Amino acid sequence: MKLAPYIDHTLLKATATPADITRLCQEARENTFYAVCVNPVYVAQARAELEGSSVKVATVCGFPLGAVTSGQKAVEARLSVEEGADEVDMVIHIGAALAGDWDAVQADVRAVRQAIPEHVLKVIIETCYLDDAQKRGATEAAVLGGADFVKTSTGFGTGGATLEDVKLMRDVIAGRAKIKAAGGVRSAEDAHAMIEAGADRLGTSGGVALVAGERSGEGY
Repeated sequence: MKLAPYIDHTLLKATATPADITRLCQEARENTFYAVCVNPVYVAQARAELEGSSVKVATVCGFPLGAVTSGQKAVEARLSVEEGADEVDMVIHIGAALAGDWDAVQADVRAVRQAIPEHVLKVIIETCYLDDAQKRGATEAAVLGGADFVKTSTGFGTGGATLEDVKLMRDVIAGRAKIKAAGGVRSAEDAHAMIEAGADRLGTSGGVALVAGERSGEGY
């Protein structure tokens, strides 16, 4: 199985420079990754760098805490799409999930969905902060809110994707959306296991190492 078509080649560090984004996009071109994932400030650059390639531009919204209003997330997503983003990875209202307020989580997702109706929306539930019942509730709320993908993690929390979480999400989704596993995918073996468990996309900063069969020690 070729891993490149599953990979969102990711650079979301606060210290990322324009030169780093150029390198990220070059690597994505050379390895034919599915997408790059960059912070909104670099969407326009990435769009220009990848012109003429098949690589998509993904960005983030309400990242990494999810603790801005739904209206702010919606505006951020819309502006990123206007800058050239093909896909948006939003973070849910994690506090609402912890409180079991699934109507609020669903409404948060729907606000962004309505702002970018023609673009791919991935919804990050940040599994490391949730128990299994909350993971199920958050996954269901994301799907009902209009998510194309439900994503495990930001990569900035206390933990990343696990096989158990991917399987749990797969069972809840039941074919209604796709799954993105992110954070902690450090080797080709990890990647293949995530895909086998149900992941349709992988978020990693170590894509080059993964496709080369090497272990990645890099953070998001």
